[in-house]
Amino acid sequence: MLKQFFILCSGSDQDILNTCSNGEQNKYAGIGATVFFTAVMAFIAASYALYTVFDNYFIAMGFGVIWGLLIFNLDRFIVSTIKKRDHKINELLQATPRLLLAVIIAIVISKPLELKIFEKEINQVLLTEKNQMTLENQEEISKQFLPNIRNLETDISALKNQITVKETEVNALYDTYIQEAEGRAGTKLLGKGPVYQEKRDKHDMGLAELQDLKVSNQAKIEVLEKQIVDLRNNQQTQVQNTQPIIDGFDGLMARVNALQKLPWLPSFFIFLLFLAIETSPIIAKLLSLKGPYDYKLEDAESTVKTWATQKMNARNEILKTDMALNNKIYKDISEEDELYNYKRKKARELMQLQADAFFQHQKKAL
Repeated sequence: MLKQFFILCSGSDQDILNTCSNGEQNKYAGIGATVFFTAVMAFIAASYALYTVFDNYFIAMGFGVIWGLLIFNLDRFIVSTIKKRDHKINELLQATPRLLLAVIIAIVISKPLELKIFEKEINQVLLTEKNQMTLENQEEISKQFLPNIRNLETDISALKNQITVKETEVNALYDTYIQEAEGRAGTKLLGKGPVYQEKRDKHDMGLAELQDLKVSNQAKIEVLEKQIVDLRNNQQTQVQNTQPIIDGFDGLMARVNALQKLPWLPSFFIFLLFLAIETSPIIAKLLSLKGPYDYKLEDAESTVKTWATQKMNARNEILKTDMALNNKIYKDISEEDELYNYKRKKARELMQLQADAFFQHQKKAL
């Protein structure tokens, strides 16, 4: 039963092949087995490729079955349409477009399996790319918030600088009235005189202004710092919202691009393997000698062709004979006086009716 199934996969005529030897049947069973297992590999490859897209086993396997059947049908068609000829050049010419199609199928089948075979290496490449994309994403988002944050930080620095300047001024006033009391500056009189009191009052006024400035600027600084915190929170929120997009950057196209960044030689050898599998039935047919099955198939096809040609020639001869008879019959009828007088009478009546109708029309017009 398995042998019959593989013969069915080869696309050969089973009625003719059953009349051939076991060796001839085994040859086509081997070709059919290659076609079948190529379709199985196509199913596996398509299922994995579509799983990376849909992330669902059932959908991936459903489309994988359809793709496997499509490849099976194409391979079966390619193999079954190659006929053995008397000259190898003719066989090569008819096989050339089929070989090109086989190369395309091999590429389509091998690429998803390469993605699976080199999955760990591809994941490492994708991880590096994701990390780079994360840094670039954070940098891009930071550019949106950084100018505002810097402006707010500049305002905070300006407010703090006002306090510092005022503190320096108050400290200078403090040193001034202390030095006046100790007689080291100003009037150089030891003790707390009128000048000392004046400088002391000026210092106290500055100190009060400093306290008010601290309270006022501190309130402004707290507002600005809250705005900075809000901006940084918004920045972090945007980073978190966009990170899942980067984490999900492992689809089919991303993996294919990552595969291209790996060394090409291992991937090329896998492609050659599938190319050999895909083209092996065609090459086997080209290299094999013309066997009993080929002769019997050619005989059956030539029989049908001869029969169809005979029927077409017979119909052409019948048509020519019928046309000759019709021409002769119509020529004989055209020479009869009775038919001539009858048609002459009818033509006269028709012309009279036309003349009467024209007369009536003209009469109504007047």
